[in-house]
Amino acid sequence: MSGPIAVLGGTGPEGFGLALRWAQSGETVIIGSRDALRAQAAAAKIRQKITDAKVSGEENSAACALSGIIVLTIPFEGHAALLKQIKSAIPPGSIVIDTTVPLAASVGGRATRTLGVWQGSAAEETAELVPPGVSVVAAFHNVSSALLNADAPIECDVIVCSDDHAASEKVQALAAKIPGIRALDGGKLENARIVEQITALLIGLNIRHKGHSGIRITGLPAAAYHTD
Repeated sequence: MSGPIAVLGGTGPEGFGLALRWAQSGETVIIGSRDALRAQAAAAKIRQKITDAKVSGEENSAACALSGIIVLTIPFEGHAALLKQIKSAIPPGSIVIDTTVPLAASVGGRATRTLGVWQGSAAEETAELVPPGVSVVAAFHNVSSALLNADAPIECDVIVCSDDHAASEKVQALAAKIPGIRALDGGKLENARIVEQITALLIGLNIRHKGHSGIRITGLPAAAYHTD
């Protein structure tokens, strides 16, 4: 994958886990945060684990400006505000990967249910808020942050939804760089509505069974699964 990957919210468990896994695969990663010092501390933590990691930390807008792929790993309550803040810093022609799930927990409700979003999904909200010419891809909703931060391969499929086929292909290739993960083309961005809701179901399963569940899609031809 050419060019740096900015992981906004990269100081949190999911963002840090994705940044760590991509750094392990040799990608150049920029961790973004509201606080540049926190982002730099997270980058230093990854370099302690991977001595040759190409990872740095920046304030969110600065991280965006330096990257061709921007990954949102933030709670839903800060979703729209962050997008409005970074809008002018998103480079033309870039890809924004949205992992956000509108969980009711973000407004004091249960993590096992999702909120209604006016646009239909968090990813579709993103598509309304980014500048023209920026491709939005929904992905990585159903991957356990605990497993991302561990060392073992992850037995999970990543469903990738976008209205831009070329962008979807790039994100599927990026997902497949994480050992064990298979990526699947999930069709148009509006299908993110379904994928986001699966996360709430998985959280409920994890609570009841004390695990770190993911999903596997079976019965498709081998060519449907994008693996490294």
